[in-house]
Amino acid sequence: MRICMDWSATTFDWNRARAFLVTAEEGSLSAAARALGLAQPTVGRQVEAFQDELGVVLFERAGHSLTLTPAGHALLDHARAMGEAAIGLSRVAYGQNDEIDGRVTIAASDAYAGILLPPILERLQAQEPRISVSIVVSNDAADLLRREADIAIRNFQPKEPDLIAKRLRTAHARFYASPDYVDALGEVTKPGELGSARFIGLDDTGLMLGMLQQLGFPITDDNIPLRTGNFLVMWALVKRGLGIGVLDDRIGDNDPDVVRVLPDMPPLEFPLFLVAHRDIHQSRRLRFVWDFLSVALR
Repeated sequence: MRICMDWSATTFDWNRARAFLVTAEEGSLSAAARALGLAQPTVGRQVEAFQDELGVVLFERAGHSLTLTPAGHALLDHARAMGEAAIGLSRVAYGQNDEIDGRVTIAASDAYAGILLPPILERLQAQEPRISVSIVVSNDAADLLRREADIAIRNFQPKEPDLIAKRLRTAHARFYASPDYVDALGEVTKPGELGSARFIGLDDTGLMLGMLQQLGFPITDDNIPLRTGNFLVMWALVKRGLGIGVLDDRIGDNDPDVVRVLPDMPPLEFPLFLVAHRDIHQSRRLRFVWDFLSVALR
């Protein structure tokens, strides 16, 4: 039996439904506009048009935020299902291409993207010049499900069932400083002798200070006069002799401008994973880059 749908009987617009979905998830039009890469008035018009199309009120304003009405709550799960279906359609269509030519997007932290990946990508381009690469630089988890990236380098195993992860190695982080700064510290053999040392902080939350104190460093907040959320900035400050920093020893040991602090101290250990959507095996290009990175990052 053939079923025919009269598409002229409906004016449904997925862009409007998507604007409703993202606004509901983000909680405001401004946040939804940032997530969608659109102007806030455009998102507002799409939401208004969606409400007019359905003949219901979907949001109520609460200060600067928007809250769902009962009608909005009733539609939210359906909109999410539509969004997942649209992403799935795009993902499957994207993966059916068996050509090696094309672009692959890799997500990595700033330190890995700026220091570890360039020589690896140089070899990748030499071996397969038909593949172009985009790099998403972020210390946060890239949303592989929404295709912010095809492949991500992460220090944790994802919990999403649609993602696959390959543990590459146990990475080691160590303490580094410039040779001049180490000379100024004098001979030190254990954390307890660094009570007057300066460290370069990587957050404003106190997590790094707590970690250092647990390791036996007798320091306070005053020992961390410089802070940054960017590993590359931290590394530049370390190399200028402004304090001690901590980084993957695969990077630190290969940088001639720094030396280990407390070289005999056991390293900090953390896992290194390669992560992608499980549909990666449907694409020859993505499989190639996945396999190449799996070997190069070990």
